[in-house]
Amino acid sequence: MREAIRFTLIIALIVGLIICTILWPVWGFSIFGILLFAIGLYDIFQKEHTILRNFPLLGHMRYMLELISPEIHQYFIENDTDGKPIDRNHRSYIYQRAKLQKETHPFGTQLNVEAENFKWMQHSIYPTKVKTEYPRVIVGGPDCRQLYSASLFNISAMSYGALSKNAIEALNKGAKAGNFFHDTGEGAISDYHRFGGDLVWEIGTGYFGCRTKDGDFDPHQFEEKANWAEVKMIEIKISQGAKPGHGGVLPASKNNKEIAEIRGVEPHTDVLSPPGHTAFTDAEGLLKFVQQLRDLSNAKPVGFKLSIGSKDEFIEICEKMIETGIKPDFITVDGAEGGTGAAPIDFSNYVGMPWENALIFVVDILNGFDLKKDIKVLTATKIFTAFDIFKALCIGADICNSARGMMLALGCIQAMRCDTNKCPTGVATNNNRLMNGLVVEDKWKRVKNYQQQTLDDFLELFAAAGCNDLLELNRKMINKKINDEIKSYSVFYPNVATGAYLKEEYVAP
Repeated sequence: MREAIRFTLIIALIVGLIICTILWPVWGFSIFGILLFAIGLYDIFQKEHTILRNFPLLGHMRYMLELISPEIHQYFIENDTDGKPIDRNHRSYIYQRAKLQKETHPFGTQLNVEAENFKWMQHSIYPTKVKTEYPRVIVGGPDCRQLYSASLFNISAMSYGALSKNAIEALNKGAKAGNFFHDTGEGAISDYHRFGGDLVWEIGTGYFGCRTKDGDFDPHQFEEKANWAEVKMIEIKISQGAKPGHGGVLPASKNNKEIAEIRGVEPHTDVLSPPGHTAFTDAEGLLKFVQQLRDLSNAKPVGFKLSIGSKDEFIEICEKMIETGIKPDFITVDGAEGGTGAAPIDFSNYVGMPWENALIFVVDILNGFDLKKDIKVLTATKIFTAFDIFKALCIGADICNSARGMMLALGCIQAMRCDTNKCPTGVATNNNRLMNGLVVEDKWKRVKNYQQQTLDDFLELFAAAGCNDLLELNRKMINKKINDEIKSYSVFYPNVATGAYLKEEYVAP
């Protein structure tokens, strides 16, 4: 209410200025003077804002500038390479590919190639022929009967509710047209997910879409939906990089009646998912839950997604895989830099292992326990460009996903209003007026274009590296500078030999 009053006062000032300009010098000055006097009087007697009490009228200038400060910073202050969380160069990369605009860049790199932590890839003087078909990766271990052939680049988890129905529909239609998958996020499967695109159904701690009235897991609801034809894989969300150790957050302003019905919650309330699952409480319980979901889905690929916190806990999960014989078909690795629509600031800033370290750790542990051969590693944190995909695959990932990249392809401008229901591009809002600005039949094509153009770029990098097969990608191909030393990832992060941690003389980190 108070925000609305303040906004109304600002509008009144602007309208007053317009009136004064139009009607000056007849009686516009008198109206404007009365208006200013009334606003000044209100400022003096209100008790919420010290600035306005001490500096009536003049203090509103601060709030007017504050309203547009993200735009001022983004468009007039930051340079092309320093913007956070996504710089202008990366945003331009995505926009140009989504719109099929120019793919070239003039005058050389804008990056500081002498900077600490600068990374680059190894190329060959004997490049191979650029492939015309996109490589695909088969997901499904020994216990899986419905194997899935996945694209190298897909849509990462984003729920209906966090994103608008128009955005979800456009993403799904883009996934169908481009033959890549669309992760539902933890907010359940909505009608807007069902336009023919392959789905990865994410099951979070709130069990939305397969939830009892008490908020526990409902196997009957799960079994029905998991066997829908468009559901190709099931992903158990243990944690995500942007808020590891904290459940999902859907603000009340975005929780309308339709979304509440889909999730099985009360409308117009803050939806706070529990930090942890009730279906399991330890490593063995997690693996038994994996097996339960695999059985209920008639042996579709089932995996889990996590941000690494305690290394010991992930090592214990791998040890239990060996002990029980139950293995997930895939593991999705998220990093602390991951995105979200809403999260407590301390969780986003200070909780969880950064993406690169987390991916290296997971790949090495799986190799050390001789599990990697049966488990595909998916990854999703700031994957925007072909080089990002190339680097992730060299480190040891099998498949890459992107959330914010796909949002930018839809038209997101990084307005930083995802949690307010006031997203100006209609991507992250359920406000009908704003959402209607996102035209599905135009935006799904941009999603498809971005994904395919990025893979085209990847195939060119792949050929430049002299590769013919994805198995040839390795850590020697990526270099970086640390403490003025330039070395390959294979030196900074040596590969762990397959099965090394199964030998008595080895101790896992």
